[in-house]
Amino acid sequence: MTIEFIPVKTPEDRAALAALASEIWHEYWPALIGEAQTDYMVEQFQSLPAIERDIAEHAYEYWFLRAADDDRIVGYTGGHVESATNRFFISKIYLRAEERGRGFAGQTIRFYEDLCRTRGLTTMYLTVNKHNDLAIRAYLAKGFETIDSVETDIGQGFVMDDYIMEKRANEV
Repeated sequence: MTIEFIPVKTPEDRAALAALASEIWHEYWPALIGEAQTDYMVEQFQSLPAIERDIAEHAYEYWFLRAADDDRIVGYTGGHVESATNRFFISKIYLRAEERGRGFAGQTIRFYEDLCRTRGLTTMYLTVNKHNDLAIRAYLAKGFETIDSVETDIGQGFVMDDYIMEKRANEV
């Protein structure tokens, strides 16, 4: 099954994206980081104001992931070019629970590989929670390698405990 990448463009699209993000985050993350940190991170990084801020201030691009067979939205993705380092930061790849394990994450990585080639970027990278074994295995299988480990204070006593993983253009 293939997916299409539908750009998030309109205010209605951004509102739908924020609702989808909240749905997926509240389904997946409480088991890993707790309900309180999930709520906080949705508000800070996945809410409509956060999405609009990222687009306006950091040139983020977002796409809905739509199943080609029946037009259902299976998830979303987004990130931005880092001109100074000639890399693309993949900030978000999130799938609805019932859509995981169907190859959509792999198709999303291929989408970013093509995007990097098209834009002449040398590397793509992402951060992944150290306890998110499902995602870590998927990224390793797609050729990413762990290049660093970081703990980031995000406020309110919460910390993001992540690996930084990257895939170089010559591996794309």
